[in-house]
Amino acid sequence: MSLDGWIHRKSKAAGKAARKHLDALPDGLWTKCPKCGEILFSKELEKNLMVCNKCSYHFKLASPQRLEVTVDDGSFVEMDAGLSTVNTLEFPQYDAKIQKLTAASGLNDGMVTGTATIGGYPVVIGVADFRFLAGSMGSVYGEKVTRLFEKGLAEKLPVLIVNCSGGARMQEGLLSLMQMAKTSAAAGKFGEAGLMYIALFTDPTMAGVHASFAMLADVIIAEPGALIGLAGQRVAAQAQVMKEPPGYRLSEWQQDHGMVDMVLPRREIKDTLVKLLAAGSHGGSHGA
Repeated sequence: MSLDGWIHRKSKAAGKAARKHLDALPDGLWTKCPKCGEILFSKELEKNLMVCNKCSYHFKLASPQRLEVTVDDGSFVEMDAGLSTVNTLEFPQYDAKIQKLTAASGLNDGMVTGTATIGGYPVVIGVADFRFLAGSMGSVYGEKVTRLFEKGLAEKLPVLIVNCSGGARMQEGLLSLMQMAKTSAAAGKFGEAGLMYIALFTDPTMAGVHASFAMLADVIIAEPGALIGLAGQRVAAQAQVMKEPPGYRLSEWQQDHGMVDMVLPRREIKDTLVKLLAAGSHGGSHGA
């Protein structure tokens, strides 16, 4: 056997041994970063708020995780938890899909709302959960967002919405698209009262959510590398309207062109929210 052949055989054997060793480890011990491919120790990743310590990729957070890193411990009180989706259009297999997602996530829909404090300041908060049909906005999602603004208006509290959505929910057709106008009207009425509305854009914040209540905030914060926009790259390419600049849909480009106020690493977001809420409580009313 040649030297090259011997080295190749040894390398192949070592690779098999390494894979066998990894397969023998308990599930969930390691997490692979989808951006850089780094194999991360899951416990350390959680301590780093689910941000890759090599490339700073921000993993998606489920609603309980997002609340944990955003609001004060034990302060969140959920509202409208009993609202659940009805398959009004009798869309095929929609009921089964909803039941499966509810069983897996414990959610009735992709928007979780309630009251909480952040740094001691009371807020009304909504958190989108991508696990539930990609955080898409249907009738229940839109109703929860609308009630969120109504709660803030009634109690004169600031509103914070953490967005993570692929857009309007196709299984609900026009009923889903109607939520764009409904939520925008609620945000508009809230803004007319001079109350503070803060939006956090995470990856992704797209389509019907982006084109309605999400963009109406007084202050828009985005996480690094978040996909933001109306149409996805494949849809835009099919339209062949224009040649897009590099990074057109990323939060950094959006900030450079005035669509986002600030792009912050996850670890800095809570402190920034506290500063904004403190300024609001001392400065009185707020508007766009």
